[in-house]
Amino acid sequence: MLLCVGAATAAWCAAAWLETQYTQRLAVPSSLAARRLPGDAGARSPRGTSGRMGIELGTVIARLDAPAVQLSTAVLEGSDDAILNRGAGHIEDTALPGERGNIAIAGHRDTIFRPVRRMRAGDVLNLSTSDRVYHYRISNTLVVGPDDVYVLNPTRQPTLTLVTCYPFDFIGHAPKRFIVQAQLIGQDRLDGQDGRDRQDRLDGRAGR
Repeated sequence: MLLCVGAATAAWCAAAWLETQYTQRLAVPSSLAARRLPGDAGARSPRGTSGRMGIELGTVIARLDAPAVQLSTAVLEGSDDAILNRGAGHIEDTALPGERGNIAIAGHRDTIFRPVRRMRAGDVLNLSTSDRVYHYRISNTLVVGPDDVYVLNPTRQPTLTLVTCYPFDFIGHAPKRFIVQAQLIGQDRLDGQDGRDRQDRLDGRAGR
């Protein structure tokens, strides 16, 4: 009996790992209102499509890279548990990659977003879509409660907001959320034309 349970558990873990690896290798396709911040327990999103442009939940919409902490992950549409088990999730009803405003992305503190705990002000974040790479610089980090959804509010300045649970080593469902806020500093077109405001190459932690 124990052997059967062990075999079933191992098979489930292997299937979950394979699904995550498959998701992380997906390319970004060329086309494409939160009441509580996503967390360990994450309320399940309705099946079907997100309210933003009818994008199907679970679709890869971008790729997030943070060179200074060796984070690289696919960003999927939606932020329920099933999606966050596969990669980072774009929080519904916030700006989409490439749009002006506040783009919010969530991830689990003990898997995809484990490196977030090492992020510091000044670090560079790169958000890639099918045709552009948007470069952000972290301006600050803060800890809030799960109901402090003001961090998802629209912004005049193009902003990238990362959300994960806190404390990082808490056992069980963590009671708070760790927030990373970053501002757009430039962009590159993937056809080779440089669209950034700065001429220097931004490949990691500035001044470190």
